[in-house]
Amino acid sequence: MNLDKVYHAAYTLKDVIRSTDVIKAPSLNPDCNVFLKTENLQVTGSFKVRGAYYKISQLSPAEKAKGVIACSAGNHAQGVALAARRAGIKAVITLPDGAPISKVEATKSYGAEVVLVPGVYDDAYNRALKLRDEKGYTLIHPFDDEDVIAGQGTIGLEIINQVPNVDAVIVPIGGGGLISGVAFAIKALNPNIKVYGVQALGAPSMLNSIKDKKIEKLEEVSTIADGIAVKQPGNITYTLCSKYVDGIVAVSDDEIAAAILQLIEKHKMIAEGAGAVPVAAVMFNKIPDLKGKNVCCLVSGGNIDVNILSRVINRGLQMSGRTTTLVIELTDKPGQLVKVSQIIAACGANVTGVLHERSNTGSKINDCNLRITMETKNGAHINEIRKALISSGFKLVG
Repeated sequence: MNLDKVYHAAYTLKDVIRSTDVIKAPSLNPDCNVFLKTENLQVTGSFKVRGAYYKISQLSPAEKAKGVIACSAGNHAQGVALAARRAGIKAVITLPDGAPISKVEATKSYGAEVVLVPGVYDDAYNRALKLRDEKGYTLIHPFDDEDVIAGQGTIGLEIINQVPNVDAVIVPIGGGGLISGVAFAIKALNPNIKVYGVQALGAPSMLNSIKDKKIEKLEEVSTIADGIAVKQPGNITYTLCSKYVDGIVAVSDDEIAAAILQLIEKHKMIAEGAGAVPVAAVMFNKIPDLKGKNVCCLVSGGNIDVNILSRVINRGLQMSGRTTTLVIELTDKPGQLVKVSQIIAACGANVTGVLHERSNTGSKINDCNLRITMETKNGAHINEIRKALISSGFKLVG
């Protein structure tokens, strides 16, 4: 790996991809100067097209004539498909047959032939390997390839030009291709700039591997950030991360959801879970020594499934204290609901749902539970409402 390769990738990509904007995001953390590198606005909605296109551009004429194959249910598939179409070559993408219809159709829309494989991702990957061997296709790996990594590294060059006084760059990690390229490029040009990686708590494969100083494979992964739900980092990416990345942290799904919500509300930006993890890390102070620093979060993609977006938003509202549900134990008699409503209204909250439940066995016959869902300002506001209800004699049981 060398810097000339990254510069060559930037030259190759200049008429293909967008040099995505960097925008200020002061509301994300008042203790530091936050910038967002908006790769969610990239062609195909993700950074992946950079590495895929550069890799395909470096194939020999014989390799191009036979075409390429990849296995992905997401951004890599679309990046490979678009890159292959631009290069005028055949692309085959294997997908598990349970992949979301929206992603299947998006991949087809970029001109790829989609092969649906019964089973899970591993089954689709094995089919890709079999087709590669049978047909002579070149496999475009999503992260463990020097040309792919060099393509992703072009983002590092852009960040240095766009935020010349940047102190730290925060990057999502799945298999490690993105952060390997970005960290290599940035450290080669300015070793003083810190580069931190962020993984989901439910998929900490690189974090564990770096901590234990050996590549490790997770038995399972579980996170809303499906773009970084990778069980095992690559050999090349592990080596580059070990050398160039200053630290890796993890964020929870609740924190990711809160970051997605914050990006929507404050910056009118849609980010997928993987793209929001750097923002979550900064919002929740996961990374030390950022106070007063210029920090750039790499929002890697925006291809979130609209079917889960509403659930993510609701989780984000709960996480940030913007909505809550209280369960109040009452004596079932007239006027109780009015009193509760008056207290909540006086505190400035907005009731959005009420459920009256008769008490279960073990409680008094005349008791009932009142489950109230309301819109609130933040956690402190919720505590204010709870205290007001308790001081008025009401018993909270949830």
